[in-house]
Amino acid sequence: MHRLAVLSDIHGNYPALKAVIDDIDGNHVDEIICLGDMVGYYCQVNECIDLMRKRNIHCLLGNHDYYMISGTCCESKTVKMCIDYQRTIISEENYNWLRTLKPYYDTNVISCRHGGWNDALEERITLFDFSSISDYTQELFLSGHTHKQGLQVDERTKKVYCNPGSVGQPRDNDPKSAYLIVHPDMRIELKRVAYNIDEIVSKMKNANQGDWIWKGLYTGEKVGGNSQ
Repeated sequence: MHRLAVLSDIHGNYPALKAVIDDIDGNHVDEIICLGDMVGYYCQVNECIDLMRKRNIHCLLGNHDYYMISGTCCESKTVKMCIDYQRTIISEENYNWLRTLKPYYDTNVISCRHGGWNDALEERITLFDFSSISDYTQELFLSGHTHKQGLQVDERTKKVYCNPGSVGQPRDNDPKSAYLIVHPDMRIELKRVAYNIDEIVSKMKNANQGDWIWKGLYTGEKVGGNSQ
C-alpha cells in the first residue's frame, strides 16, 4: 500500500482545495483520490475541476456532480439554484469530464463511494454498518457526502471505515478544510487545513450569490446554519 490522500466534497471552493493540495504536497503522497462533489454551492467550479484534471486526481461522481450533468436535482432550492448558476459558467470540457466519472471505485484493498454501499450517490452514513459489506474483501472503506470527518473500526474483522470530511464546506463545527492520509501500514491520519475563507466569499459576492450560502464557512456549519 502506497501513501494515499483522500478528499471529498470540494463544492467549487477553490481556495480551500488549493490549501489542501498544498498540504498534501508537503506530505509526500503517492496518489490522491477525490470521493466526489467538485461542483455545487461555491462559484469556482472551473478552477477546481481544472486543478483536479491537471493533477490527474482520480475522482468519483458525487450527487451534486450528477445534478449538474443530469439536469435534475432532488435536494433543496438552494442546491438547485447553485447548480443552475454553475451550469451557465462551467466549461464544455469540464462538463464533459464530469460525465465520465463513476460514483464508486474499488481495488483489492480499498472500496470507495461518494455516498454509501446501498446508494453510491445519495446515502448518508453517520454510523457505518460493517455487516452491510460482509461480502467485500477490502480492508478500508471510504465515503464522503456528509461533510463530517470520522473513523470507525470493526473490532471483529478489523475492517476500517473513514469519511475524510469536506474540503469546501465542513459541517462539524470546524471551519478548516478536511481530508485524510492513508499510510503504507494502513494507519489513518485525519487532517485539517486552514484556508482564506474571505477569498471565496469575495468571489461569491462578485457572482451575486446569496450570503446564506457562505456564512457557515466561518463556523463549520451547513448552509442555513447548524452542523446537523
